[in-house]
Amino acid sequence: MTIFSKIISGEIPSYKIAENDFFLAFLDVFPLVKGHVLVVPKIEVDKIFDLSNEYLSQMLVFAKPIAKAIEKTMDCKRCGISVVGLEVPHAHMHLLPINTANDLNFTQAKIEVDKEEMLAIQQCIIQNL
Repeated sequence: MTIFSKIISGEIPSYKIAENDFFLAFLDVFPLVKGHVLVVPKIEVDKIFDLSNEYLSQMLVFAKPIAKAIEKTMDCKRCGISVVGLEVPHAHMHLLPINTANDLNFTQAKIEVDKEEMLAIQQCIIQNL
């Protein structure tokens, strides 16, 4: 069972942004930038392109309003999307507020965001959905 499956089941708490029967979106607790959101399927599949075509397309449709809410909430030029999938063997996409291409550089050090600010960011993104 992956850490994402434990978050999906509620075994590990998260800063939930949105959820439906198939997907969960939550703030990354080890973000590259403030407002970094993870979108994960509720089925445990390692690689994103091993998802069925329908599931994969629905994942993007689920992510779209979240990306737009991130753009409204955070000081950024746009919401970037990245699929890396090396740290957790559970398909997922990253939605990040970006101002430069370097904001999507996953070799950068992660930032620390305290609990109060994470809660504030979570509430603002949810309000902009």
